[in-house]
Amino acid sequence: MNLNHKRVVTILFLVGSLVMVLQAPSTAQVSRGADIAVVVHPDTPVTDLSLSEVRKVFLGERQYWNSKLPVVLMIRAPVARERDVVLKVIYQMSEAQFKQYWVAKIFRAESASPPKIVYSNDMQYELVSALPGAIAFIDARNVRPGLKVLRVDGHLPGDPEYPLH
Repeated sequence: MNLNHKRVVTILFLVGSLVMVLQAPSTAQVSRGADIAVVVHPDTPVTDLSLSEVRKVFLGERQYWNSKLPVVLMIRAPVARERDVVLKVIYQMSEAQFKQYWVAKIFRAESASPPKIVYSNDMQYELVSALPGAIAFIDARNVRPGLKVLRVDGHLPGDPEYPLH
């Protein structure tokens, strides 16, 4: 398969995925709940990121943890509370702006793919623990052993100054 064919297949897959997501209703309310933990695969060579660095990672501006380990972005499906918090605090975008941002980024060849959409905490846990370089947001109450929880601005979930809730 040549490079142009792969790009076309990737773009078609992305457009199809986005059409499905655009048709899904987003009825989740952003409500005060547990903090949202930033979790990574245990072998990811990072333990603390500033909120600005987390934002750069999720905007696709930082695509590698080191020279050999790519960042693998994951985000919950549109009806999840974690997604609403991430869109509001990290992306600072509406659902429509988020979708438009990733379509444009793919078409400009600035990224190979958008964040992988996961439909449950269990699915997210399994993928992050299995994929080196993976990063995701999980309700802090659902964090299980096997994932590394990152400090954000020097704080862990549960700290009063933790920025993601």
